[in-house]
Amino acid sequence: MRMTPRTLDQWLAHCGAMHPTEIDLSLERVVEVRARLGLEFKVPVISVAGTNGKGSTCAMLESIALQAGYRVGHYAKPHLVHFEERCRIDGRMVDAADLLPHFEAVEAARREITLSIFEFTTLAIARLLAHAPLDLVILEVGLGGRFDAVNAFDADCAVITSIALDHMEFLGTDRESIGREKAGIMRRGRPAVVSDPEAPRSVIDEAERIGADLWLLGRDFKFDGDRQQWNWAGRERRYNGLAYPALRGVNQLLNAAGVLAAFEAMRMVLPITAQAVRSGFALVELPGRFQIVAGQPTLVLDVAHNPHSVAALAQNLDQMGFYPCTRAVFGAMRDKDLAAMLARMAPLVDEWHFTDLPLPRAATAEELAAVHASLGSKGPGPVGVHRHAGPAQALAAALAEADPTDRIVVFGSFYTVGGVLKDGVPVLRARHVG
Repeated sequence: MRMTPRTLDQWLAHCGAMHPTEIDLSLERVVEVRARLGLEFKVPVISVAGTNGKGSTCAMLESIALQAGYRVGHYAKPHLVHFEERCRIDGRMVDAADLLPHFEAVEAARREITLSIFEFTTLAIARLLAHAPLDLVILEVGLGGRFDAVNAFDADCAVITSIALDHMEFLGTDRESIGREKAGIMRRGRPAVVSDPEAPRSVIDEAERIGADLWLLGRDFKFDGDRQQWNWAGRERRYNGLAYPALRGVNQLLNAAGVLAAFEAMRMVLPITAQAVRSGFALVELPGRFQIVAGQPTLVLDVAHNPHSVAALAQNLDQMGFYPCTRAVFGAMRDKDLAAMLARMAPLVDEWHFTDLPLPRAATAEELAAVHASLGSKGPGPVGVHRHAGPAQALAAALAEADPTDRIVVFGSFYTVGGVLKDGVPVLRARHVG
């Protein structure tokens, strides 16, 4: 007789073993179980899709809405360390115990239907959010859009961030195909904000086909700025002299511009003040997105794991100033464009610390080292290459070699950054310090 799961870890193991594939791009089963649960949201829903920038966009939406006094539920993914990070209410991660009755409800409702772990957990978290006293729900899409479990719920406003080449085995081999999948979260007659400055034609065509209220960057909203401040203009509203968001990075103004467009589009149901905008941008936090950790040497954490996001990381690192030595800790999935990511970072890196990750589809440290070797020399001098069994060991080894003035960059998969955060934010103290 099968035991009923009693803890969150047991439920996650149960979900992981249920369905024959981890990723199953279809919506029918999720929609059916949602209907059996009678699951729907009574408050506005903003869904956010895109290749890069989803997490930052959701975090800024959440921060501004909280500063405006709204009660906010946020479904984020993936998590860095704890699964509970995926469900936030009023800016705080929920307790594992709060999720258990919703896992039980999904299990009872699904009956003969098997669900992937992503589908099952999405329904459980959505049920928790639907039962909470909220004013706004923010849903972050995982893979694609059209067939992602989040798309079982109709968005009152869809936001599509930058679109780049990733997950091509599921979504298509070019930006037009991938854009078509992301566009699946748009709904007829409802606002769809696209913050990619070069939106694929497929996104625009789909918006026109279904009759969505399309907000395009450069047409319906714009921004400009200098080193001190930036300005934003939408269809009717303007914000001048804004401070830069607390999230660092060259692409954050694109994300911030899309956030302000979403709030203007939703102004009749979610009015916000200029002060909420300023405070929200100033207070927003999102671990692992060009996160600079205080200490010596300088530590940078970034979940850049495709060529587009790695190019942004490299640009951000280049703008940080001079460091005598940059040591990189890197781990990623085998299906990523590893050569392109390593080649883009190579001119900035003096020592590589490649790491295994605890997933079958992750590239091993040995495989990463082989890809690096195949690139030949891309930097100014000889580069050291090391292999490690896990991210924490890789960071420890990099730190043991580092001087206080050096820089360590941990990037790649969420499992890489999460692996160095599992015991909290590292406190770095280089060997030559006092």
